[in-house]
Amino acid sequence: MSIIRRPGRLVAAASAVLALAGAVSATAEAATTPTIYGHRGAAGYRPEHTFGSYRLAARMGADYIEPDLVSTKDHVLVARHEPAIGGTTDVADHPEFADRRTTKVIDGDTFANDWFTEDFTLAELKTLRAKERLPDVRQRNTIYNGRYQVPTFQEVIDLRNRLSKELHRKIGIIPELKHSTYFRSIGLPLEEPFVRTVRRNKLTTAAAKMTVQSFEISNLKLLNRRLPRVPLVQLLDAPDRKPGDVLAAGGTTTYGDMATPAGLRAIRQYADVASPSKNYIIPRDPVTGASLPPTSFIDDAHAAKLKVVAYTFRNENQFLPAELRLGDDPNAYGNAIAEYQQFFALGIDGVFSDNPDTAKAARDDE
Repeated sequence: MSIIRRPGRLVAAASAVLALAGAVSATAEAATTPTIYGHRGAAGYRPEHTFGSYRLAARMGADYIEPDLVSTKDHVLVARHEPAIGGTTDVADHPEFADRRTTKVIDGDTFANDWFTEDFTLAELKTLRAKERLPDVRQRNTIYNGRYQVPTFQEVIDLRNRLSKELHRKIGIIPELKHSTYFRSIGLPLEEPFVRTVRRNKLTTAAAKMTVQSFEISNLKLLNRRLPRVPLVQLLDAPDRKPGDVLAAGGTTTYGDMATPAGLRAIRQYADVASPSKNYIIPRDPVTGASLPPTSFIDDAHAAKLKVVAYTFRNENQFLPAELRLGDDPNAYGNAIAEYQQFFALGIDGVFSDNPDTAKAARDDE
């Protein structure tokens, strides 16, 4: 086994010439097929970050399922989009937890009058049930309210393994570490239990089909050292915002700075993928909501040897550019397939989708 050094990364390379030759054509083919990441599972059809959502995403054809990770009070990693859980669980219906309602500022954002995972033990969190985060948009999803618990990271890994056997293909997993600097500041760092779990489950190589993502920088650099063979994703928030670790340190770097050619080259020193919102690639007119000409983001990222995975693709009119909306109901489906096709034509490497079946239909021309 020889070692090839890339900027800031160590990659194990097989020495067998025949195996390498056989992989070349497969790699070239894979490079032309965008990857579908089930965003929080199949959040367009089930309450997000639940077994129901993850199972459906895989069965609909998602290549990867995505658990966002936060910590409980007893330092267990669980899948929630934010530590605030008032909007995604029935915690408000539990009078025994009424006194835990509070307001917190996390990475510069105020979460008012809410409940937070770090104030609950895992046992307490397991007494809650998940519910639809966008009930006004996805009213049909509310019939699944109360059916699912909040899963742990280990439970999601175990589910991934079962789904891979059921579907006879390896389902990937792409966890996101949420608010790492915040959790470290309150004595519940995410990285240490995350690395232990990854190593215990033998997910430390690219063959394990696990990729890790974060909106912060320092935690990805740490994981680049501790898990050098695991692909890493630098997420990009709005251009005027700063990563949580930069904000906490009083730094000046914004996501807009990171999205420049020089910024993308800097990301390549510790990560493999740049993941921006769709607007970085196809902006929209701020008045009409119509698509504007594409930017050079994909070409710039590819020039920096980064792959590009954009977020978040959704079927509803209100999430689509004006020219692809159908009718006046913002919650009705628009021409989402045409949006995927626009991004695929630009050479994007992957998409985060709430509706992985729609993404697959567009990608595979079904």
